[in-house]
Amino acid sequence: MAGRIRRTDIDEVRQRVNIADVVGDYVTLKSAGVGSMKGLCPFHDERSPSFHVRPQAGFYHCFGCGEGGDVYTFIQKLDALSFTEAVERLAARVGFTLSYEDGVAVEDGQKRSRLLQVNKEAEEFFRAQIHTPAAEAGRAFLAQKGFDQLAAERFGVGYAPDSFDALSTHLTAKGFTIPELVDAGVVSKGERGVYDRFRGRVIWPIRDVTGQTVGFGARRLSDDDKGPKYLNTPETAVYHKSKVLYGLDLAKRQIAKKHQVVIVEGYTDVMACHLAGIDTAVATCGTAFGADHIPLVRRVLGDSEHSVDQSRGEVIFTFDPDEAGQKAASKAFADQGKFAAQTYVAVPPEGLDPCDVRIERGDAALRDVIDSRRPMYEFMIKRVMDGMDLNTVEGRAHALRQALQVVATIRDGIVRQGYVRELAGWLGMEPAEVSRELQQTSRKAPATAGPVAVSEEAPIYQLGSLSNDPVTVIERDALMALLQHPEVIPLERAILVLQAHFSHGALALVRDAILAVFDHYGESGWVGRVQAEIPNTLQVFVQQMAVHPLPERDDEAGRYALGVTATLLDKDLLRRKGQLLSSLQRSVAGSDEYAALQRQLVEIETTRRALREGD
Repeated sequence: MAGRIRRTDIDEVRQRVNIADVVGDYVTLKSAGVGSMKGLCPFHDERSPSFHVRPQAGFYHCFGCGEGGDVYTFIQKLDALSFTEAVERLAARVGFTLSYEDGVAVEDGQKRSRLLQVNKEAEEFFRAQIHTPAAEAGRAFLAQKGFDQLAAERFGVGYAPDSFDALSTHLTAKGFTIPELVDAGVVSKGERGVYDRFRGRVIWPIRDVTGQTVGFGARRLSDDDKGPKYLNTPETAVYHKSKVLYGLDLAKRQIAKKHQVVIVEGYTDVMACHLAGIDTAVATCGTAFGADHIPLVRRVLGDSEHSVDQSRGEVIFTFDPDEAGQKAASKAFADQGKFAAQTYVAVPPEGLDPCDVRIERGDAALRDVIDSRRPMYEFMIKRVMDGMDLNTVEGRAHALRQALQVVATIRDGIVRQGYVRELAGWLGMEPAEVSRELQQTSRKAPATAGPVAVSEEAPIYQLGSLSNDPVTVIERDALMALLQHPEVIPLERAILVLQAHFSHGALALVRDAILAVFDHYGESGWVGRVQAEIPNTLQVFVQQMAVHPLPERDDEAGRYALGVTATLLDKDLLRRKGQLLSSLQRSVAGSDEYAALQRQLVEIETTRRALREGD
């Protein structure tokens, strides 16, 4: 794996990319004044545009939901990428070759690119084969599962010919080498040489969150096939089964929008769910849902205690009631505390999997399965009590002790007490009795990993927190002018503005941050440098100031910037004039001090007159 991307490259890519072009791939933007654009926010539903982009500053901000950041933040949040993935995608967009701190990235990047190309060509080959006469068994299997040709095309389902070299012959003719095919996992090596890994099977392309095909899942169709029922791509440089979820590329937008993810167990289950309207469904690929999947899900889900949208998300697991399903449930429960979102379990009836529910009972029945989900804690408590004889005192006592092993892991005190009352009702006991036994259990139980911790941070300050009194408005707009239009405001005037008195504390802190990086005034990345100097609680505040349109018409934004800075300076000169007049009244007429004060008053009036004439 490549090392960290060099900071200079990160900054260079940010400067080369026009944030308006990137955002424009997702949002229709219209002019909102000089250097400002706006559109409907992609992060929440709205009818009137409150999403602003300022290309020169390199920032975006939505004044409706509060989302904001730079071009990397936008790509990360909308396409659920890590920071490194966002930088790499934008670097590729502008044709910039990244360098990494360990110096091996160019070679690794080229190898990764070739493997992705192999998978892309292989997918196209498989998809074409599904329409051939030889794929009749594959089409029959899909039809049996309730999927027509349109469904197969939607999910990119294909067919691998029952041949040892059909795919490898096709790919080598495309210019790929046998070692590349082996590295991509589409061919295998044996005693007699290389041969196609997937033969006579239905094929699903497995894509990463960006939509690039990184591997394949294959289902056998014949009893003559002695291989496993499902065969996946082996671990490669681009495919890691513990870090990929089938269907995530299709579901990510709806997951982020609905704050919900449904985790099923197979490719056909994902297809069934999406076709039934459950468009947040994903599946693991040949492995149980584990700890490595969690960061991926949380990133797409926006699963944070400190997200702008304070509503809690939902992670819904579906398990079969068989032994394998019970093991999967236990594993998911062990990791569920790593989510800030609420975790639930949905169990299909009579041991049917989601695909079977859709086939036998229809789309509505499958939606009902998900709608009837139960909290993970409730599911696990009832699971450990299942099969116990609750008609006897001994059975109830045993059930209580087993159930309390689950209840004791609940870190939220209110939720824990709620389950104490629920458990008491299920067992026909008094809540006080259950509470006493819980205290005993908690003292004996080792500490367990709990939910994501909530830090005691100060509240986030925002532009809307400012009052609308005239002085605050002038101070706010003057600083916004320096952030948004440094090319309009001369260096000398900017210095005078920053030397002026700011009565509002938050605005004074922004002024101090600007002063700290004033040597870079007006350079590329100017706003980012200012933001780096500001306290965390004012990060959003500066971001909003950098994109909020100045209150003037399109062709006069620069003129307004000059005018409001002149007004601020005039206000500060009046403040100083008042201080001098007060001092003058206390001084002795004819003294040197008196004369010096008079000279300063004349200078102030001269400066004020020059400001009015200049603007």
